[in-house]
Amino acid sequence: MSIHAAITGVGGYVPDNILSNKDLEKLVDTTDEWIRTRTGIEERHILNEAGKATSDLAVGAILPMLAKKNIDPLDIEVIICATVTGDYVFPATANVIADKIGAKNAWSFDIGAACSGFLYALETGARFIESGKYTKVLVIGADKMSAIIDYTDRNTCIIFGDGAGCVLLEPNSEGFGVLDSKLHSDGSGREFLQQPAGGSLLPPSVETVEARKHYVYQEGKTVFKFAVTNMADVSYEVMNRNDLTSETVDWLVPHQANLRIIDATAERMGLDKSKVLINIQKYGNTTAGTLPLCLYDFESRFKKGDNLILSTFGGGFTWGAIYLKWAY
Repeated sequence: MSIHAAITGVGGYVPDNILSNKDLEKLVDTTDEWIRTRTGIEERHILNEAGKATSDLAVGAILPMLAKKNIDPLDIEVIICATVTGDYVFPATANVIADKIGAKNAWSFDIGAACSGFLYALETGARFIESGKYTKVLVIGADKMSAIIDYTDRNTCIIFGDGAGCVLLEPNSEGFGVLDSKLHSDGSGREFLQQPAGGSLLPPSVETVEARKHYVYQEGKTVFKFAVTNMADVSYEVMNRNDLTSETVDWLVPHQANLRIIDATAERMGLDKSKVLINIQKYGNTTAGTLPLCLYDFESRFKKGDNLILSTFGGGFTWGAIYLKWAY
C-alpha cells in the first residue's frame, strides 16, 4: 500500500497595511498603469508593526488553520519553513514559529530557495510523511520582503509584498496527495537576482550599508527570460510525464511574480485561463508565501480528486513543479 503526503489543511495571512500602486507613485518614478500593465500587481500588504517579523506572519496563517482542524500544536511532529527573510541569521525561523505556536514536540528547520522555497519545502515534507515515521508535518512559506526592499529602487519595490501561507501534510493511502515533482537549481543565476550583502561573502559593514547592498538586487530582463522559459517547461514536463492533458489538469497554481510569466506557463500547458489561479493583483510577489496563499485563497474551489500543478521560479536560480491530487 503506497503512502502519499496529502494536504489536509491550508492557512494564509497577510498584514492589514496596504501599499497601493498609487502610494508607490509618491515614492518612485512609476505609475499605476505601468505597474499593472507589466506585472498585474495593484497592491501589496506590508508588515510595518514594530517588533514583528516573518515568524509573526507565519503564526497568523498557522493558528487559525490548526483551530479550524481542531489540531493541538503538540501533535505537530515536523515544521519546515521556507523563507529568505528569517527573523535572525540563526536560529531558524521555524524554531521561533514552533515556540510561538506551542509546538513543543516538533523539530524544525528552514529552507532557503527564494520564490521556489515552498515547493522545495513541500517536497521535503512529503518525503517525511512517505517514510512512515511522521504523520503531521507543517510546511510554511513566509517572507517579510519589505525588510530587504529598497523603496527608492523602482525596479524591485513595485513587485514585492509581505505574507505567509501554510499546509498540513498527513498520510494518505487512497491515491491523493503529492504524486510527482521536478525541481531544479542553477547557481550561476545568482548574479541576476540576489541580496548582495549580509552573508559570509560580504558581512555587514558601514561600507555595505552605505552602498545599499542589503537590499534585493534584480536584473529584471534576464530573470524574466529565464522564468518564462523554465517555469513553463517544467510545468509542461510534469504534466506530460503523468499523462495529464489540458482537460484533466483542474488547476494551475503558479508562483505570483509576474502576470506575463503566469500567462506563458498556462499557454505552454494549453490551459484555459479559468483553470489558472491568480491573486497577484492583491499581494504582489510574497516570495515563498505566494503558492500557499494561492491555495488558501482558492481552497473553496477545490474538490476531492482535483489534479493540481504547482509551479514556481525563484532567485538562485531555482524552479520546479509539483503534481498533487487534492485530498478533500
